[in-house]
Amino acid sequence: MFDPSAPILIVDDMGSMRKIVIKTCKELGFTQFTEAPDGATGWETLCAAAPPIALVISAWHMPACSGLDLLKRVRSDSRFKSLPFFLITAESEKTEIIEAAKLGMSGCIVKPFTSEALKNQLAEAYKRIYG
Repeated sequence: MFDPSAPILIVDDMGSMRKIVIKTCKELGFTQFTEAPDGATGWETLCAAAPPIALVISAWHMPACSGLDLLKRVRSDSRFKSLPFFLITAESEKTEIIEAAKLGMSGCIVKPFTSEALKNQLAEAYKRIYG
């Protein structure tokens, strides 16, 4: 599993959803969080973070810069090519999920989700990324 002290970037236009994700991650033992209200701010935060962000959990649908747009930007930058990146969505549209997977999404979390579902997604991605 990911290091619980690893800094996590939570990107969502809804403050209440960011709080839910942080609460759920705390239940899994994570301790360091940075928040962003949209993909553009998330990108700026990711680039400026010290220590570096180790994991991104982003809403899929947001105004201005969606989670998918942020994922594209992250994967196009050599500094972040292997950064674990998870998308959260209320929709489970298979074609969208396939598209995101092709772009390098580490996992997809469908709302509503439990801490167990998030834990399973993180564990599966960790195994794929780090063996």
